[in-house]
Amino acid sequence: MATIIIPTPLRKFTNNTAKLQITGGTVESSIKELTTNFPDLKKHLLDESGHIRSFVNIFVGDEDIRDLQQEQTQVKEDTVVSIIPAIAGGTFAPSREFFLRLCVKCEIKN
Repeated sequence: MATIIIPTPLRKFTNNTAKLQITGGTVESSIKELTTNFPDLKKHLLDESGHIRSFVNIFVGDEDIRDLQQEQTQVKEDTVVSIIPAIAGGTFAPSREFFLRLCVKCEIKN
């Protein structure tokens, strides 16, 4: 099963779980599985039409899904999917590594 990393601000909606196992398929199906299992996450991740909100950054491995096939990006059994919420204010464009350092309890093995 693939692993999805939940950022600290959203863990209150996943019973404080930092990592979850998902069946994979595509990013879209993985996020739908996640929001089905944790319905309170839905309004934070998906817009009214069920698409990933524009301010939510999703990485498959080290790649932003915007640079891949977006919601149709494939998720394999060994894939790590990271949800990186946007931070408002300023023009600083933090990297994925910056956000992962903020995620104190996350341990991703590359």
